[in-house]
Amino acid sequence: MPLAGKRILITRTRHQASDLAAQLEALGATPITIPTIEIVPPASFAALDAALTCLRTYDWLLFTSANAVEAFHRRAQFLHLTQLPKHIAVIGPATLRAANAIGLTVDLVPPHYIAESLAEALLPEAPGKTFLLPRATEARDILPEALTAAGATVTIAEAYRNQTPPDSIPALRHLFSTPENYPDAITFTSASTATNLFALLEAANLTLPPNITLASIGPITSRTLRDLGYSPTAEATEPTIPALIQSLSSCFESTV
Repeated sequence: MPLAGKRILITRTRHQASDLAAQLEALGATPITIPTIEIVPPASFAALDAALTCLRTYDWLLFTSANAVEAFHRRAQFLHLTQLPKHIAVIGPATLRAANAIGLTVDLVPPHYIAESLAEALLPEAPGKTFLLPRATEARDILPEALTAAGATVTIAEAYRNQTPPDSIPALRHLFSTPENYPDAITFTSASTATNLFALLEAANLTLPPNITLASIGPITSRTLRDLGYSPTAEATEPTIPALIQSLSSCFESTV
């Protein structure tokens, strides 16, 4: 097994890391979980609450992450709301699983699991339709801009914020204290995990040692790594955890 004995740093949120860690362990790797993201409530729920109270009036409800699904569900439960819009679209399989887990029936999943593909799939539906997009405070505007340009009315409701967990700084200091502790690879499952890792390293007065494999879940995350001055060593063929693990395995196989 190409990942046998490899120490692999997982940077995603703590509650999402276990699935990736379990799959890596099954392949003989040693996962190291140091989250660079934690999910916290938005500064205000006003926009989301206003949208949720008239949810039935929207033609489409859009989810671009599993975190958005979970944040939407928590707030709907808090408000004791059960109504749904006419249609629901999600960006990919992980978000689909999250939606199905809370009892939602999804009408559309794009062929490629990125915002550009979701926008393209929804364009025939856009003219004159209303869309609700619960999402993180900071997010790419590709999807709402494309739908608005095609004649849709898009309501963006902040459902959660990503922030860097300060308790990860001591863990990173320990991990990079000596070469014996260094991970063989780091996985990045979103652009935010990349941005936040390097922000945490800077806060800890650390620099990333050379020769560590950087595995990216897709082109958006890879672009962020390059913008930060680091080239990804491996990139998943599609933005899913199995594809990320496969790209990482292939990368180590090629070095044997």
